[in-house]
Amino acid sequence: MATNIVNTLGAGSGIDTTSLVNSLVDAQKAPQQSRLDSKKTTLDAQISAYGTLKSSLSEFQNLMTPLSNPDTFNARSVSLPTTDIVTANSLDANAQLGTYQLEVLEVAQGQSLVGNQTFADKDAAAGVSGTLTIAQGEWTYASGNPSSFAENEALKAIEIEVTATDSIQEIADKINADSSDVEASVLLVDGSYQLLISAPSGEENALRISGSDASLDFLNFNESNHSNVTETQQAKDASININGLNVKRPSNDIDDVIQGLSLTLNKASPGDKLTFSITEDKDTAKTAINSFIEGYNTLYTTLKGLTSTTTDSETNETKRGELANDGTAKNLLSRMRSMISASVPGVDGFNSLSNVGIRTKLDGTLEINTEDFDRAINDNFAQVAAVFSTTTSTSNSAVSVEVGSFGSRAVAGTYQANIATAPSKGFVQGSGMTTTFPPDLSANNKFTVNVNGTESGELILTGTYNSQEELRAGLQSLINNDSTLKEAGQAIDVVIDGGELKLQSRQYGADTEVKFITAEGNFTAATGLSTSSAVTKGTDVAGTIAGDEAFGAGGVLLPKVDTNPYGLNLQVQEGVTGNVSFTFSRGFAGEMSLLIDGFLSSTGVIQNREDSINNQLEDIKSDQAELDRKMALLRERLTSEYTAMENILASFRTTSSSLDGLVDRLPFTASNN
Repeated sequence: MATNIVNTLGAGSGIDTTSLVNSLVDAQKAPQQSRLDSKKTTLDAQISAYGTLKSSLSEFQNLMTPLSNPDTFNARSVSLPTTDIVTANSLDANAQLGTYQLEVLEVAQGQSLVGNQTFADKDAAAGVSGTLTIAQGEWTYASGNPSSFAENEALKAIEIEVTATDSIQEIADKINADSSDVEASVLLVDGSYQLLISAPSGEENALRISGSDASLDFLNFNESNHSNVTETQQAKDASININGLNVKRPSNDIDDVIQGLSLTLNKASPGDKLTFSITEDKDTAKTAINSFIEGYNTLYTTLKGLTSTTTDSETNETKRGELANDGTAKNLLSRMRSMISASVPGVDGFNSLSNVGIRTKLDGTLEINTEDFDRAINDNFAQVAAVFSTTTSTSNSAVSVEVGSFGSRAVAGTYQANIATAPSKGFVQGSGMTTTFPPDLSANNKFTVNVNGTESGELILTGTYNSQEELRAGLQSLINNDSTLKEAGQAIDVVIDGGELKLQSRQYGADTEVKFITAEGNFTAATGLSTSSAVTKGTDVAGTIAGDEAFGAGGVLLPKVDTNPYGLNLQVQEGVTGNVSFTFSRGFAGEMSLLIDGFLSSTGVIQNREDSINNQLEDIKSDQAELDRKMALLRERLTSEYTAMENILASFRTTSSSLDGLVDRLPFTASNN
């Protein structure tokens, strides 16, 4: 039987060209897509694993902070009995250990002065005017009356300008507007108003008030004029007896008698003796160490899971960690394990975790041998502190070691320094100080002083000084309370040296000096200081550290850049010269934290590895785009080819139709019925 080839091919209907093209494209794309998907899955898992790693490292590093802090091992506890006599406010690390007996003999109080003159209206003009000068210092009394006054050199007298239109309320407001701690208030007593002026607590903060005009006599409280003022409360220091030693302080808040202990005295109670002890608080350190053990074990388990291959004992199924083939993560784990077993740099003898009773188990985690740990804590607590925390020491108590902003670059160890030049402070020395007291300072008593490059405003030395010491204190107070100098952070100490006044900078260094810019006659006659007084500049400390020339600035000596001790600095006091040895150790916790910093920093190996993975992921995006482009072209080509085939077959069908019966119609052709 004759076969129609066109019908056999099914032209125009029998072939699903779309499905055929999709199948051919998918077959071509599948192996390449599989490789890209597999690689992307692996890289995504590694990025996620590094996120877990960084989070775990950060949490563990937080546990290193208290361990690296010496205060953790210097923590103290106090056993103050329940009482309303005193209140314990705070107890610092390094507080002085010991047993104490405390007796509160007197509480501090501030002086209060009330003007006896009364006013019917506190807001009406008081009709007084002039300059009201209020100085602070200590009064000596004779027969209950103030007789002599020693000005507090740390406090500047305030001057209030009073006008005739000022009310007593406005006078009080002007006093309160000053930056001093002197306070004023208006009291309503028996239907009339009186002005009360109060000082902060302490004998050296009592008030001396003088008015430049007789109309202000109602507020005068000085050696020669005090009858118009009632001293309702006399200035007193707090007085305590501590272990048999009498101590006085200007405030009831006391934090400098027993080092590190801050107390508030609530009331005087002579005869009541409070006994208490300040002891080492070792539990704080033990808690920090135990937290470290737990934190390390958690981190180690996480790292182990990320970097190792494990086999399930029941299913025999092998599971690989996301970072099992990653050298960066494995290197971190190796370095941490090495640090656990190594000696702590910069610490001699008792210098490893094993000395503290910390052991490594077979599975790599840590455990504490209770017996060895308790023995170390009880018998060698200082050495335990040195194992974990930052420690420094020097062979000279006048030289201290500080860890600077580049402390992470310092290498632990013992170093030698040589102080060739001691630091000193600039000063000016007077000559011809008066021996006649009180000196005449009624006029020609102005001066201007320059301290370390900052020039004061015009100053006026006034007041009544009955001795060299009073003059010295008054001059120091006047200069140090100058607003320009205070704003610049400059101050001086005035001392009496060889019977003459010496003004010395409070800073060290070659840039420090004190000199007079102006000085009027009576000022010079009283003090012996003038624009021609001898000026001596200070000096910077100079010397070597670890054999290299060091950089000196003031009293600070810095090692040469990029040497082993670089990142440390020596604080050198005046008068120190010669050889000094010093040691530095950042302790196990500091070294571990530094290691983690190196891995977690923005330029560290983890960030570099993440950048590399992200770059590979970007490459995969590019490869995916290129693969999609090629497959699109393949689809387009195949579609075009099969479309062309369809057209040809369609043409065959048309031709077939036109040929139908053609043979029968040919002449001399027989047809089959």
